[in-house]
Amino acid sequence: MVEKSLKDQLIQIGAIRFGNFTLASGKKSDVYIDIKMAMTHPEILKSIAVSVMDQKLEWDVVAGVAVGGVPLAVASSLESGRPYVIIRKEQKTHGLSSLIIGDVKGKRVVMIEDVTTSGGSALFGVDQIRQAGGVITDIISVVDRGEGAEETLSNAGIKLTSLVSKSDLVQK
Repeated sequence: MVEKSLKDQLIQIGAIRFGNFTLASGKKSDVYIDIKMAMTHPEILKSIAVSVMDQKLEWDVVAGVAVGGVPLAVASSLESGRPYVIIRKEQKTHGLSSLIIGDVKGKRVVMIEDVTTSGGSALFGVDQIRQAGGVITDIISVVDRGEGAEETLSNAGIKLTSLVSKSDLVQK
């Protein structure tokens, strides 16, 4: 049996939706890419993790920003046998109150994002990793919308690698 590409898997399960949407960046779009729903399918999560490993990047720890990045980081951790960390979006008022769950100090970290648009959410994660003493130079995005994230991240010394682009998924 021939395995389907990640792009084909995303299209087949309907991860691409058309309508009027407001993205996390605040931008309006007529296309929504629902990687969170796609990640509920084990075969797609596995494909993403294998694709992360295919990038041949040097890293010790994989990070994911809650919520969307966490299952991606876990899957990549399981595929690689390396640890993962979770980056919270906001600080807790109880317990250890840390924004990062796990250890990044002195380690090379690759962060994985579900969808990148402007790069703002990814920059938040980069800042948290750096403040915790981690070294980060790469982010992998399952889908990059091609709307500025690559440039934004490049200005912060981060190389963005996308597994699939919005244009791959939306053929007009």
